Amino acid sequence: MIPIDDDRFAELTAYCNSSNNAADDRRRAEALGLGGRDILVAPGAIIRIPKEKIGRDVYIGLYCYLNGDVTIGDHALIGPHCSVAAGNHKFDPATGYFSARTERDGDDSIVIGEGCWLASNVTVTAGVKLGRANLVCAGAVVTKSTPDYAILAGVPAKIVGHIDPETGVYHWYSREAQNAQT
Repeated sequence: MIPIDDDRFAELTAYCNSSNNAADDRRRAEALGLGGRDILVAPGAIIRIPKEKIGRDVYIGLYCYLNGDVTIGDHALIGPHCSVAAGNHKFDPATGYFSARTERDGDDSIVIGEGCWLASNVTVTAGVKLGRANLVCAGAVVTKSTPDYAILAGVPAKIVGHIDPETGVYHWYSREAQNAQT
């Protein structure tokens, strides 16, 4: 623990809870060694991945957790409270509990494709590869890899639509099926 007096602690706490803006997010990225690539890091984000695994023009939202063998493509947006953690804790029958440290289980790496948007509170689990320009709706838990331009929602996440890369139009499968019936 770093010793800090009460006044300094209060000052830093106030700053961290009121500084979610582009200028401060850029300064935060620079302080973390991520400067020069148009990366923005919001307050409270925990980034435990190599800096060379983060692309250009990336936004990492409030209180995100990025850990392990994770690659983030250029132009990705990661909303607040997202968790992207490669690896798993293994159950050990000899001890009767899970390991305290993350252990590899095959290819546990995660790839967030170029241009993806993870809305708030998304979880991406070990081994998932998100295709280019995926939209992952708020609260989704992604457990399987996806093709380019997919729209995902739910727990576990399912593909509920796609984005037309030529027009940018979102095609929601359930809505289109309902419209076809009327």
